[in-house]
Amino acid sequence: MKGLFKVLAGICAAGCVASLAAAAELEIVEKTAPPAADAASQKVDEKTGLRESDMALLKEALGENATVEDGVVIVKDEDTAGAAPRSKEVRPLPPEALKATTETATEEPTRYTLGPDDIIEINVRRHPEFSGQYPINSEGKIQYKFVGDIEIKGLTKTEVKDLITKILATYVISPEVDVTIMEYRSKVIYVIGEVGAPGKYYMKADKILLREAVVQAGLPTLSAAMRRTALIRPDKSGKPEQTTIDLYALLYEGKLNLDREMFPGDVLVVPATLFAKIFRVINPVANTVSTAKDAATPY
Repeated sequence: MKGLFKVLAGICAAGCVASLAAAAELEIVEKTAPPAADAASQKVDEKTGLRESDMALLKEALGENATVEDGVVIVKDEDTAGAAPRSKEVRPLPPEALKATTETATEEPTRYTLGPDDIIEINVRRHPEFSGQYPINSEGKIQYKFVGDIEIKGLTKTEVKDLITKILATYVISPEVDVTIMEYRSKVIYVIGEVGAPGKYYMKADKILLREAVVQAGLPTLSAAMRRTALIRPDKSGKPEQTTIDLYALLYEGKLNLDREMFPGDVLVVPATLFAKIFRVINPVANTVSTAKDAATPY
């Protein structure tokens, strides 16, 4: 009887959570809950509202001085004179950086320019001595057999094929060259917060649509405040420029004009609802009290 009561209480509590969250945010979507992460990744910082794992990714993307204050991402500048760090508020993304994807639909969507840490395979037919896999070093070059360093940073695999063919024409009559990208490692975006699989994602194109990035990250969870999603883009000086995206309208209301292009280094932050933040603070305390009560209850 006692066990049945606990089950019924749990069902009622879950229903209350869903109802309150829906009333507070109007952003609840029915979907399968993601697998439970480890305890460390679920711990939420009260000041930033993000899990420790998400803050680690944010610092990896924007630097160790990145933080969140009042829902806004800032990067604190270290004063060389030793004074307290000063913070620089983020600015909205410029209009040209937020063009709707319909304006760029005619561009090649899968163009990928090579960069450091990518690995390519060069295959020269009938000439295995010129074939092999080559990592691109930090200078954007590969060490090619019998030739030396060749700079290929910023080239597509088709352009690399033409370049290698031209170089080998000195050594081989009518060389037939194929170039394959074996590992995409030079371009990365970050999707953190209330999604099924927060983390960093390696890109297979020079840009990716925001909605595609969210789908890859497992879609928003039940506790996501989707209408307050933030797209953060470091500027040339490394400072974050931030804009708010209505992710709910984009994904579930069909407003594709809200879609944006994400470029290497961009960070997408899907925040938690206020109720979810409160629940995460209360839940560990409630679990501790429940465990202590069960331990003290005699059989």
